[in-house]
Amino acid sequence: MEHPVINALTDQYHPCQGLADLMTIKQSKGSWDGIKLVYAGDPFNVCHSLLISGAKLGFDVVVAVPTEYLPNQEIFQSALQMAQESGASLTVSHDLSEAIQDADVVYANTWHSMGHTDLDERRTAFAPFQVDETMLSLAKADAIFMHCLPGYRGEEMTDGVIEGPQSRVWDEAENRMHTEKAILKLFTP
Repeated sequence: MEHPVINALTDQYHPCQGLADLMTIKQSKGSWDGIKLVYAGDPFNVCHSLLISGAKLGFDVVVAVPTEYLPNQEIFQSALQMAQESGASLTVSHDLSEAIQDADVVYANTWHSMGHTDLDERRTAFAPFQVDETMLSLAKADAIFMHCLPGYRGEEMTDGVIEGPQSRVWDEAENRMHTEKAILKLFTP
């Protein structure tokens, strides 16, 4: 008898979150076609899953991070190869205000993921990558804001952004439940 293993989260990937994110984008935007998603935060598992999602589905992903914090290069190169087939653009930027121009989706994530002990260094390095109301205003007027939670208000985003009219964070959190129920249903007899 086979017993499937569902990858709910690892250091490299967060596929269940990725499915919830895709569902949230499609609910909010109607499609993934022509979408530009800007990710600002620790280039860890969620970042990698978004890069692969964009590469597979053909939407553009810009990872906005300090120069000393880059996505895993093996995963990034693999996603770039996938993107050649779909036509997606995957890039890394070190300037959030430049990257966020014309974004359809602005995705913030914590600056310090599981197991990181260099919190003060990360807070200093990532401070210019906070999504506040001024930064969000540089995206498209109908851009949505996403975050996988848990979040640190006053670090990667402000209260005004996560609680603001463009936020889809609570829908996204609900969609985690629905996508994970669907995965369990798919793999159980």
